[in-house]
Amino acid sequence: MRLLARLLIGAAAALASGAALAQAYPSKPIRLIVPFPPGGPSDLFGRALAQGMSANLHQPVVVENKGGVGGVLGVDFVAKAAPDGYTLALNNASSVAISPYSLATIPYDPNKDLALITTVVRVPEVLVVNSAVPANTLAELVAYAKANPGKINFGSAGSGGITHLAGELLKVEAGIDLVHVPYKGAAPAVADLLGGQVQMGILDVPVVLPHIKSGKLKALAVTSAKRAPSLPDVPTMAELNYPKVMSDNWYGLTAPAATPPAILKRIHAAAIAALNSPELIEQFAKVSGIAAPSTPEAYAAFLAAEQGKWGAIVKAIGFKE
Repeated sequence: MRLLARLLIGAAAALASGAALAQAYPSKPIRLIVPFPPGGPSDLFGRALAQGMSANLHQPVVVENKGGVGGVLGVDFVAKAAPDGYTLALNNASSVAISPYSLATIPYDPNKDLALITTVVRVPEVLVVNSAVPANTLAELVAYAKANPGKINFGSAGSGGITHLAGELLKVEAGIDLVHVPYKGAAPAVADLLGGQVQMGILDVPVVLPHIKSGKLKALAVTSAKRAPSLPDVPTMAELNYPKVMSDNWYGLTAPAATPPAILKRIHAAAIAALNSPELIEQFAKVSGIAAPSTPEAYAAFLAAEQGKWGAIVKAIGFKE
């Protein structure tokens, strides 16, 4: 009986401690690590989410950009941070669903070292070419690539990431020779795409949409199941007879795995309130993003499905870095 009493007292103390922790949190600004340079799609979504969460947490949520290795470096920084709720990551699909299979080594295990809080946004991608490329349709691009093997460079936001593997998939499905040029984020890739240093990219719609509208880039196909609302006249890859070239991007919110449950619950509540707000939904929609709030359990199930999909694709094309 005495042992039982001690156990009950210990459990009650732990619950009380967790409740006190949740009430005290947050008492200072929170860092949201965006694992890409400023100006890219993850930066746009991260800053919108940070603003919404700041209002709900009554503390500033400050975005810090830590780019490199397709998002891996920024997420690794958070995986190894103090598990106190003051360092969070806006992870991308690559850093948790693709890199574990496409990189020879990865400094963290996304299934063990991160606490999954919620999915944040889903983003369609689009194949674009520089305006100087003599192709106005995907069929014309494929024909040009076949006539000029190895002369089309395609830029990506990083080796082994979704923007890279989408290009590799197109190479396999269309039987063409493209040269991959990796960058540390989407923004520098787009800069060189506009400058003509690379001729093609399969990138998130938000970061290239202004350049498509200005005529500096030509949009040939979206890599989603449906046409993008912001690009209604651009056909899908499936419509153009490449149904396997599917690469919707997405972002989620994570924390170090050992973060106390009470704090994770508080962060989740703030994130969901922000993601369900009309203001944030409208902000995301303006740049072709679809707000995607979820439970941690739903996020875990979604991640498992994504890892299964991309792991199989990486193996099928024989890619490893």
